[in-house]
Amino acid sequence: MEVEQIARVRDFNRYYTQRLGMLTDRFLGRERPFGQARLLFEIGDGGRLSQLRERLDLDPGYLHRQLQDLADQGLVHVGDEVAELTHAGRRERAELEARSNAGIAALLGELTAGQRMRLIGAQEEIRRVLRAAAVIVEAVPAASPVARGCLARYAAELDAMFPEGFDASTLTRPEDVTGAQLLAVEEGVPVGCGLWIRLGPGVAEIRHLWVAPEARGLGLGRKLLGRLEVDAANQGITTVRLGTHPLLAEALALYRAAGYDDIGGYSDIPYNQLAFEKVLVTAGGGGHGTGRAAGTRRSPVASASRRGATVSGSRR
Repeated sequence: MEVEQIARVRDFNRYYTQRLGMLTDRFLGRERPFGQARLLFEIGDGGRLSQLRERLDLDPGYLHRQLQDLADQGLVHVGDEVAELTHAGRRERAELEARSNAGIAALLGELTAGQRMRLIGAQEEIRRVLRAAAVIVEAVPAASPVARGCLARYAAELDAMFPEGFDASTLTRPEDVTGAQLLAVEEGVPVGCGLWIRLGPGVAEIRHLWVAPEARGLGLGRKLLGRLEVDAANQGITTVRLGTHPLLAEALALYRAAGYDDIGGYSDIPYNQLAFEKVLVTAGGGGHGTGRAAGTRRSPVASASRRGATVSGSRR
């Protein structure tokens, strides 16, 4: 990561927050700063304090002080665990909405149609990239409810997609996860999963790599795959395999881009109709030993000709 990249992101943050008037104590020309105006918007028709704290990532003490200030202004009524807008609070929220819309309309009005589309497209791309950066990938117990719940969503999607359906009993049992179960979490909600098991000395299989529909397009399939490989390499694995179904459209590109080669079938699971293998190159070099994975090399047993069927990049 370059120092210049960090400086450019910080410079953009300073420009953007100043351009939107977020630094003043009179946001949109009203008698309160941005933080309190945002609270009026988030409370809406009523909001639980615990949900406000979690959604806005606010310290409980700070939230209490801001709500108390709004209550002193007659804009909010705060109960034991719920905050509600008063009649004056609803009028103020409507006024903030009108002023915000007018400000954005004035900004867009200075741009050509092409510039407006570029701006909106850039904002959407920034949102996607920041979402991807905010997703946490962590190891969880294989028997945990969140892990099993994610696998259940994976199985339900495949069952609806495959003409032959998908038998959920073929999911890897918690006691058979001899490697690790990883979970991708966005704002506390599981949005992807994957696991690996040991097949033999130095050989592992990656299974059930899946990303929820609402989180696709963020590169999470690639992120999960990479984390599974690193975790396996750190535990002495030098070769990883995986299988997939021909109807899953994106995985072929993902696996091959990640250095996987087609091999002959190795699994009796009926959905693994295509098989891939990759040799991990660890910090020790030569594709052997333990330590953090430093790269990859082609499998010496990979077939010379590649199959032309398609598979999914975020679903195995």
